[in-house]
Amino acid sequence: MTAINMLRLDNSNPDFERDLQQRLAWDASDDLDIHQRVLEIIANVRKSGDQALIDYSNRFDRTDFKAAAELELSPAALKQAWDSLPEAQAQALQTAAERVRSYAEHQKMQSWQFTEADGTVLGQKVTPLDKAGLYVPGGKASYPSSVLMNAIPAKVAGVGELIMVVPTPDGETNAMVLAAAYIAGVDRVFTIGGAQAVAALAYGTETIPAVDKIVGPGNIYVATAKKLVFGQVGIDMIAGPSEILIICDGQTNPDWIAMDLFSQAEHDENAQSILISDNAEFLDQVEASINKLLPDMERADIIRASMTGRGAFIKVNNLSEATEVANRIAPEHLELSVADPEALAAQIRNAGAIFMGRYTAEALGDYCAGPNHVLPTSSTARYSSPLGVYDFQKRSSLINCSAAGASELGKIASVLARGESLTAHARSAEYRI
Repeated sequence: MTAINMLRLDNSNPDFERDLQQRLAWDASDDLDIHQRVLEIIANVRKSGDQALIDYSNRFDRTDFKAAAELELSPAALKQAWDSLPEAQAQALQTAAERVRSYAEHQKMQSWQFTEADGTVLGQKVTPLDKAGLYVPGGKASYPSSVLMNAIPAKVAGVGELIMVVPTPDGETNAMVLAAAYIAGVDRVFTIGGAQAVAALAYGTETIPAVDKIVGPGNIYVATAKKLVFGQVGIDMIAGPSEILIICDGQTNPDWIAMDLFSQAEHDENAQSILISDNAEFLDQVEASINKLLPDMERADIIRASMTGRGAFIKVNNLSEATEVANRIAPEHLELSVADPEALAAQIRNAGAIFMGRYTAEALGDYCAGPNHVLPTSSTARYSSPLGVYDFQKRSSLINCSAAGASELGKIASVLARGESLTAHARSAEYRI
């Protein structure tokens, strides 16, 4: 098997910024053909409702649905999936769910208000969404961990009804996915997928309720559909390929670092794994570990394509420079595999999730550490955050003016409104003076 020679970058090189940009570049441009096909699917679902869902499911997922009632899984089916799990899987799911729920409880926003001297009350009212939709991939790409990460924050937020959609190619369901839905408190589950499922959640059909927000991962058709229904409903994010960036001082076992890089590279060929170190010899050691460990990996071909096509080793002069590069990249997952991760974390401004210390593998965050694994990708951590309870809560401003407060504020509003030539605004305020 041909050895992998990792792309090496050095931030002291005058062309470093250009070379880094080229490696980070991700062509997220829309495929116009897919765009048009998804538009047609959305339009058909809006027009034909349940019948469109039945037709698309039978066509794309090779199912044999005859009536819309067959699309929904009963609560008994979810409980049966949970009851039939092997003990080890059930315990792992339960523990992960408890940890995700415990973390999410700390994220809940609370309503607040204060009273000014004249008796005017100002505040903020926090309320949960009425309905949320959760998309879950089906078939080979079945991720019960994603069910927990998306559903539990919604339930902790107090969402009134959580609707899950999951395709069942060839009529096959995944027991762990259904069991995860059961213990996470999902209210209803429909066996549909693809762009048609997103359209159903956004606009509703005779059987499937329209929701206020759609969350969850999916393929290019699902991602495109989420883009196109945004505005009708809220969405969590448009996620790009998985990413991991590791900063290491050269003192961690190189096999550990290699496997941490693999943990994201095995997702798909476009995933990105980057290692930054101030120790050039250590970079050589990790490259040797990569080539030693790769032949035993089940997804060796995918890892190889990812590491050679999008991976990189970056040499810096010191760890402070490493954090500067990390902030520039704004990675989805950032591992600080160093002696003093707290000090280094203080210099990090842009990252989806920060894994601190040599023992904190990113994989723990994917499954059971507690914080959400739905994270911003493609440098969007510069301005966005992990999925959380706050994504399922909304805020309303509260204003309750006393007579005195209305009089004083009315004078100010009058001047500003007349300055904008909005006379009705001004007179509405002036009536209360």
